[in-house]
Amino acid sequence: MYKKITTVFLIAFIALAIPTHSLAMNLDDSTATIENVAASRSTVLLNRMNEIKAMDKSSLNSSEKKELRMELRSMRKEMKHAQNGVYLSVGAIIIIILLLILLL
Repeated sequence: MYKKITTVFLIAFIALAIPTHSLAMNLDDSTATIENVAASRSTVLLNRMNEIKAMDKSSLNSSEKKELRMELRSMRKEMKHAQNGVYLSVGAIIIIILLLILLL
């Protein structure tokens, strides 16, 4: 009984997690525009990072150096969030492994 329920639950979860072809066909030019904007923003950020790295920081005072560090941190954080990908937590991986063990 429980094995049947977990099997149905797992199949439903996998079916909902995989994007369907019909969803992919409904995409239009807005997706391409968003990707172009993201690519141009990342290029701007990389150029600014290279400018900061090439600066002569010996003539700056401590508050200006701190502002540069904060700017670099915010740019790195923005670049990190701009990357696309699927992230699984350790708990999710453990649950998936336990479900696979229970079903087999």
